[in-house]
Amino acid sequence: MVGKGSLFGEDIVELKATMEAEAFVDKPRGQLEHADVEPAYVQRTVEDIDLGRTNIRFAVDGGNGAGGPLALRTMHALGLEPVALLCEMDGTFPVHHADPTEPETLEMLRTEVLDGKLELGFAYDGDADRVGVIDARGEIIWGDKLMIALSRALLETHPGATIIGEVKCSQTLYDDIAAHGGRGVLWKTGHSLIKTKMKEEKALLAGEMSGHIFFADRYYGFDDAIYATLRILEIVSRSDRPLHEMLQDVPETYATPEIRVECDDASKFGVVERMLEHYRPTHSLVDIDGARIQFDGGWALVRASNTQPVLVLRFEADSESRLKEIRDEVESVLGRLRNS
Repeated sequence: MVGKGSLFGEDIVELKATMEAEAFVDKPRGQLEHADVEPAYVQRTVEDIDLGRTNIRFAVDGGNGAGGPLALRTMHALGLEPVALLCEMDGTFPVHHADPTEPETLEMLRTEVLDGKLELGFAYDGDADRVGVIDARGEIIWGDKLMIALSRALLETHPGATIIGEVKCSQTLYDDIAAHGGRGVLWKTGHSLIKTKMKEEKALLAGEMSGHIFFADRYYGFDDAIYATLRILEIVSRSDRPLHEMLQDVPETYATPEIRVECDDASKFGVVERMLEHYRPTHSLVDIDGARIQFDGGWALVRASNTQPVLVLRFEADSESRLKEIRDEVESVLGRLRNS
């Protein structure tokens, strides 16, 4: 951060060069302040969240990360009594990796939800800016489907609001936003890029497949897994239907998780450009962050990771057979272009 703005891309490269050259100002400027922010966080959140009932049966898997203790303190202040799993901070992460996008790390939470006949389960990553959700059936509600529930609730109070998703999100998200009178914006992956775009578009909500959920409605425009949990619980507390039933009218699609293909940093962006060149004459494309290629009955994504030497692939289609056809074709083309 610089002030209230995000620091990313070339600005980070410049910062690194400044540090390596030790090209600092002669006299330090600014002040250092120590503050216990937890009481203010709890008070602010309690004032904001308006629950229809507090007897919601749910679990929280803190993953031994930073968010567990504050999540419990905030929830208890709201009158909620979650089942607490791994909510003690332990930086060695002795039980499982804290990553709510990996199904295996959600298995403990899934078991707790099913065995305890709970309504929901929530899991956080290490710094609690990403949330994963397990429904009452033990199934994962991925970030884009979670965004549908949040978007519908938002659009009831803010008709026509702008809502941002990213290139890996299902087409059903953008279709649902439009069907409920909102303006959906498909944007680049990456929390700094999303936050910057939210300010530019004056968007009230944004989300990523990875579980980053950003609220500017009633909040500050950043990704906070504890707050996202409470906004979801607020929706559930005001309905007589479980969350998965609220989403049962979303058209069924068949999609892959993120598929990571190793590709060195020096060539990964070039490979994506060659994919765009290959498909541009014959297919509709979105090229703001990689290549999102539209097919009859589905789409494919090939993008270069911002942080790793990999290409990220994702596929979605209206049938399993069509999903396989699209994936087989794109992976075949990708294999040829990577080796050309």
